[in-house]
Amino acid sequence: MIKITFLGTGSMIPTKQRNHSAVLLSYKDENILVDCGEGTQRQFRIAGLKPTKITKILITHWHGDHVLGLPGLVQTLGTSEFNGKIEIYGPKGSKRYFKNMCEGIAMICRIDVEIHEIEKAGKFLDTKDFSIEAYYLEHGIETLGYRFIEKDRRNIDVDYIKKFGLQKHPILKQLQQGKDIEWQGKKIKAENATKITEGKVIAFVADTTICDNAVKVAKEADIAICESTHLEKDKSEEYMHMTAKEAGEVAKKAKAKKLILTHFSQRYGRVDDLVKEAKHVFKHETIAAEDFLEIIV
Repeated sequence: MIKITFLGTGSMIPTKQRNHSAVLLSYKDENILVDCGEGTQRQFRIAGLKPTKITKILITHWHGDHVLGLPGLVQTLGTSEFNGKIEIYGPKGSKRYFKNMCEGIAMICRIDVEIHEIEKAGKFLDTKDFSIEAYYLEHGIETLGYRFIEKDRRNIDVDYIKKFGLQKHPILKQLQQGKDIEWQGKKIKAENATKITEGKVIAFVADTTICDNAVKVAKEADIAICESTHLEKDKSEEYMHMTAKEAGEVAKKAKAKKLILTHFSQRYGRVDDLVKEAKHVFKHETIAAEDFLEIIV
């Protein structure tokens, strides 16, 4: 099960309803924070979540509305019961930006922080259960979009193995690994005794103009989380952001299954029109994120 919690869905200027950008992806023992805008740790408290459970932080880019919550979060972890290491991944220049942030205030870093700069597009993290890919977007500064890819799971077909008088047994692990087994003189093939459950893909398309890599990030995603700062009528090239219509175009080209719009300009008190604009292009399920919205995949 993958749980996505939106902690901030606004853009440069927060509102009463929308904080700066932050999304938490929870999966098994991992709690991966995507961006950490100002006020993120307070959002954790309101949502009833523990910042000490964070395992990794993915930074899309170093504009203030995406990172100004980092120093406070790191300091809080340093004075809490946090004994682990925070791994921060981000675009080229991340080490310098983080160092400058820390040196700009009287900050004592009491925890182990490891910064990873992602130089090349593609897979940068690979575990037993999932991988994460990153692709550079177009936003005027180094900006990354992220793909969280759950690996396929091989599950035991209980009804099938009952025919062999086999139920709970350590040997079943071999079937889950795709290996055939011998049981009481009979051969059991993994392809017959197991079923493949396809892993889910969660895409984070951060601040960007519409571009090929935005489509690559969202390709066939079960959920494509896309910035949609403006309506088409309010579009301005100088901001280098996508409109809701363009977010819909990205999701359509990528053949995503579901689109969640976020990163809304403060000018929109209600975002119904942005959802309508995206739906006009992307005919599958489309919703607008709200702060503290939870999605289970």
